[in-house]
Amino acid sequence: MTPITPRRRHHAAGYAVVLLGLLLVGAAYAVIAGSGSSASAAAPNAAQQAQIAEGKNLFAQDCASCHGFAAQGQSGVAPSLIGVGAAAVYFQVSTGRMPAKEADAEQPRKPPELNQKQTLAVAAYIQSLGGGPDIPSAAQVNPNGADVALGQSLFIANCAQCHNFSGAGGALTYGKYAPPLTQPTPKQIYTAMLTGPEAMPVFNDGTVTPSEKRAIIAYVTGERSQPNPGGFSLGRVGPVTEGLVAFLGLLLFMVLAAMWIAAKHGRAHE
Repeated sequence: MTPITPRRRHHAAGYAVVLLGLLLVGAAYAVIAGSGSSASAAAPNAAQQAQIAEGKNLFAQDCASCHGFAAQGQSGVAPSLIGVGAAAVYFQVSTGRMPAKEADAEQPRKPPELNQKQTLAVAAYIQSLGGGPDIPSAAQVNPNGADVALGQSLFIANCAQCHNFSGAGGALTYGKYAPPLTQPTPKQIYTAMLTGPEAMPVFNDGTVTPSEKRAIIAYVTGERSQPNPGGFSLGRVGPVTEGLVAFLGLLLFMVLAAMWIAAKHGRAHE
């Protein structure tokens, strides 16, 4: 009997053999998978690093004066961008809200200063700093085939209180304003839901699923082409505005009628 025979009969010997086998299989798989993907992964990584470098330069030129050169933010001037994600950068920059001309908590939509390539570069740089919600793909924001009825019910339940049932926007408390949804692209609407800009709450994928976001986008974009059977749309902001216009019109009619009656009565008296 060799000295190793008693150890082979130990109750833990079987577990040791199984563990050793699993380690060998895992190591072999890692070697095979790594050799097959290393060549294809080199080019995307190099392109991504170049995009991040471009975004860092653009950030230093257009954003660092407010947000700091490390995107750490400045108290009372601009918030930190570490961890906000590429989606937040895409929404703010593509809608022209950023870079801002002056320090203000709520920036209006305006023509963007950076083109699409530059916007994606800055977004990639911010994403590299601390992660966060990424920019959705074209398939995620495509409203074709989405459930418009579901989108309408979700929009009325979650968005109409601020943006109006037709997406016309409206005033909020404390001087804030919900912008109209007549101009944003599907990707801008999706990234707004992901990141919750300004007074808007965040609707992450746990709150509103990607398919539900597509349904909301389908409803919002579909409302833009809906006809106005009543004639003038009056901004499509609901019965309050329509009632006010009707009241002012009736009041003007009554004033003119009173003036006409008074003038006619004066001529008859003479």
